[in-house]
Amino acid sequence: MRHARPLAAASLLGLAWLAPLAAWALEAMPVERPAPDRLVIKWQGNDPVDVYVAEKPDAPIARARRLAKADREGSYVLTGPEAGRPYFILKDERDGSTARTAERLLTLERGSNFRDVGGYPAADGKHVRWGLIYRTAAMPMLTDADYAYVAKLGIGEVVDLRSSEERRMAPDGFPAHTGAHYFAKDYPASDVFGQLAARPADGKPAGGAVTGLYRTWLISLAPQYRVIFQDLLARKGAVSFHCSAGQDRTGVATALVLSALGVPRDVIFADYHLSTADRRPENEIPPLDPAKVGDNPVAAYYAKAQAAGPLKAHPLYDAAGKPFLQQTFDEIDSRWGSVDAYLDQELGVDKAAIARLRAYYLE
Repeated sequence: MRHARPLAAASLLGLAWLAPLAAWALEAMPVERPAPDRLVIKWQGNDPVDVYVAEKPDAPIARARRLAKADREGSYVLTGPEAGRPYFILKDERDGSTARTAERLLTLERGSNFRDVGGYPAADGKHVRWGLIYRTAAMPMLTDADYAYVAKLGIGEVVDLRSSEERRMAPDGFPAHTGAHYFAKDYPASDVFGQLAARPADGKPAGGAVTGLYRTWLISLAPQYRVIFQDLLARKGAVSFHCSAGQDRTGVATALVLSALGVPRDVIFADYHLSTADRRPENEIPPLDPAKVGDNPVAAYYAKAQAAGPLKAHPLYDAAGKPFLQQTFDEIDSRWGSVDAYLDQELGVDKAAIARLRAYYLE
């Protein structure tokens, strides 16, 4: 963001004495859940706001329940259980404008890094719609209550970015429990974890090996990334995609999707780094017996890591403090010139397709 020059800033300050300050446009923040039965809805703006709750992300305000009228506090606390996943509509009483919001991290008993990428600022002053695009880690240990919850999210497509060995070790239960269409492509774990045996037992990323993968996945995982965009364009329900931790291969996929929607680069990086706090590694891999992993190198690696102590999420930066994801954008810029060119040439997502994506997924 450019900073105003001192003289210009002083001139604008002087004008404030001559005319009332312009109204702040209504802007909703992601909903926070400080306790299981407590939701905090926040917004910015200087007009009174009506707060509504709805069961569907696209519900019209006429089908929503009003929680507060003419609220000027900038926040509203909802206590008590809400059936399903609540979505909130904020209405500016002065100009009638509305903004939608919801929880970014979905709360599950045995989930990990299950996030909605809605609400982010995008192209043409719009925002990504809530409840339509989900990114997540592998979640092979979900409870019956978890599956009952996700079954109501309207997820119609699941794309699994993991290798054959990872999927064999921790099968994806989403399709069987939700009826979602499932896509995965067989490839050996060595394609992704070529230096798996050399990685630390605590699971901490091994610098150069990881950053190199952030470049090569643009080609090696192009078939899976292509399907994600095909699913988004097909509009057969919400789309969810994941790898094991939901941060690396999934981080690249999310960066490509958000870039296509016109989300600013700094926002994409901020979303990427949420994985460090939002992961629950103990829920991503079932307990493994080292004596029973057979010839599965991924299972052997994780069995060794589990034996060394609880798995931990680590910040996604290299030794120089550079986000691993930056390698993906650097590779795109040097090899294809832009994200749009990469999407067109490697994934078949041309300008017309991007326009359709923005029409479908922005509001």
